[in-house]
Amino acid sequence: MLSCDICGETVTSESDMKTHLLIVHMENEVVCPFCKLSGVNYDEMCFHIETAHFEQNTLERNFERINTMQYGASNHKKDNILQSRTEVSSSIHSACASNHLKNSAQSLPKDSTLKHEAFYAENLTESKKFLKSKEEQSGVTERKGSIYETVYSLPECPFCGKIEECSQDMETHVKTKHANLLGNPLEDCDQPLYDCPMCGLICTNYHILQEHVDLHLEESAFRQGMDGVQCSSGLELAHQLQQEDRKRKSEESRQEREEFQKLQRQYGLDNSGGYKQQQLRNMEIEVNRGRMHPSEFHRRKADMMESLAIGIDDGNTKTSGIMEALHRYYQNAATDVRHVWLSTMVDHFHSSLGDKGWGCGYRNFQMLLSSLLQNDTYDDCLKGMSVPCIPKIQSMIEDAWKEGFDPQGASQLNNRLQGTKAWIGACEVYTLLTSLRIKCRIVDFHKSTGPLGTHPRLFEWILNYYSAEREGSPKVVCTSKPPIYLQHQGHSRTVVGIEERKNRTLWLLIFDPGCPSREMQKLLKQDIEASSLKQLRKSMGNLKHKQYQIVAIEGALSPEEKIARRQASQVFTAEKIP
Repeated sequence: MLSCDICGETVTSESDMKTHLLIVHMENEVVCPFCKLSGVNYDEMCFHIETAHFEQNTLERNFERINTMQYGASNHKKDNILQSRTEVSSSIHSACASNHLKNSAQSLPKDSTLKHEAFYAENLTESKKFLKSKEEQSGVTERKGSIYETVYSLPECPFCGKIEECSQDMETHVKTKHANLLGNPLEDCDQPLYDCPMCGLICTNYHILQEHVDLHLEESAFRQGMDGVQCSSGLELAHQLQQEDRKRKSEESRQEREEFQKLQRQYGLDNSGGYKQQQLRNMEIEVNRGRMHPSEFHRRKADMMESLAIGIDDGNTKTSGIMEALHRYYQNAATDVRHVWLSTMVDHFHSSLGDKGWGCGYRNFQMLLSSLLQNDTYDDCLKGMSVPCIPKIQSMIEDAWKEGFDPQGASQLNNRLQGTKAWIGACEVYTLLTSLRIKCRIVDFHKSTGPLGTHPRLFEWILNYYSAEREGSPKVVCTSKPPIYLQHQGHSRTVVGIEERKNRTLWLLIFDPGCPSREMQKLLKQDIEASSLKQLRKSMGNLKHKQYQIVAIEGALSPEEKIARRQASQVFTAEKIP
C-alpha cells in the first residue's frame, strides 16, 4: 500500500499513485485569475471574484465601453464581444465543474477512477480546443493588455515549470516529456534525468536540480555555523562533565577508604596495636582521670607483662563457682521451673581494658576451655594446659592456620592476629578447638524459624543437646556436656544451660563476656535472688537476631580424625538449620 504525502490517501500500486497525483493535485485546479487563489470549489471561487476583485471587473467593463467608442463598434460587434465573454465564462464554469468531478473521483474505487480519468482528459482537450477557437475568432490574443491576458496567464507545466503559449502546446509537452508521470511512458522518450548527488532524488530539469542542491548546501552551511557557535560551549560542557566525573570518583574512593578504615578499626585490623597497647593506654587514661592510683597502674602493668610472658591469663576478669551456685538455687527455689539442665563447671571471663570492644570471642573461648580443663574426657588433648591469655590465643590460632586449617579464613585476616585487635568468630573457635583435637561442630541457624523473628529451632536444638530425655528426669540435671559457643552479628556469648518452665517455655542460661565481675559475683551469695538471674536468663523473645551460629563440643578426636577435619576445612562448610 502507498500513501499520498500530500493528502494521506492510500492506493494499492505505483501507477494508481501517479494517477492520483495527476488528477487530485496537478491538473485543472480551480485558480483565481487575479490572485491565484486555489483549493476552493466553483461557487466559492465565483463569490471570491465578485467580492475581492470588483475593480478588475469594472476595468473590464470600461475597456469594452472605450473599445466601442474608439472603433465605432456596432451593436452587433458588442453582442459578439458579450457572447464571447459569455462563452469564456461558460468554459471557466466547465473547467470548474470538471474539477469538481475530479475531486469526487477520489472517493471512487480504482476502476471508476480510471474511467473518470479518461473522461476528464477528453473534456480537458475539448475545453482547450474551444478556448483556442474563441481566441482566434475574437482576436483578443492579438491585443496587448486584453481582457483574456488579464484574466488568464500562460499555461505552466506542473512538473518542470515550463511555460507554453497555448494549452495545446502544453498538452503536447506534458504527454511527451512527462509521460512516465501520467502512467503511460513512451518508448521513444529520451528526456534526460538528473540525480541529486546528496540524496539521490531524480529531477527532470537541470534548473530544478540546481535549486534542490542549493537547498542542501544552505542547510549544511547552517549546521556548520551552529556547530561553530556551539563548539566553545561544547568544550566547556565536556570539561565540566569530566571534572564532575573526577570529583564523583574521588568522593566514592574517599568513602570506600573511610568504610574500609572503619571496618579495619571495628575488626582490629588498623595497625593500632593489640591487647598490650590498648591495656596500657586505657590504664593511663584511668590514672589521668583519677580513677586509678599510680601504684595500682604499676602493679597491674607488672601482672600483665608477666601474663604475656608465660602466655597464661592473669585471672583478673575470672569469676568461678557460679555453676555450683545455680545448682543450689534451682534445688531450693525457682518454683516456676519444671526442669533445668546445666553444663559442666564453667568459669566466667569478662572483657578488660585491654580487649574492651573486640575481645568477646577470645573470652568465650576461655570459658569453653575452663570447662574442658575440668573434664577428664579431654585430659589427653589438653595435656595440662592452663587458660591462655588473649595474645596467646591469637598465637595458637595462627599456629592452626600454619598447619593448614581454614586457609580462607586465614587469608581474610591476613594470616595474622598477634598485635591486632582482630575479631574472631565461630570459624576461628572451631579451627582452634579442632587443632587441639577437640571434636566439635558448627551449626548455622541462618534464618528465623518462628513468629516475629524468633528462633525456636535453636532452643530445641540446645535442649536436645543437653538432654534427649525430658520426661521422668529430676528437676535439676548437672550434665557432662561442655558449654556452647553462641555467635551472632557483632557479639558472642556462652550457653551454660537451659530451663523448661512449667508453661513449657524454654529459657537459655547464658554467660556474657560483657557482664563485669561485680555483677557475676552477686550470684555467689548463699541465697540468690531471682532478679540476679535476669542477666543470665534469655527467652525466645530476647534472641531475635537474623542469624545465629553455635559451636558445640562433642568429645575428643583421634590423630587421624584431626587430619581428616583439617583437610575438610579447606572448603569450610557448616550444618544449616533449617
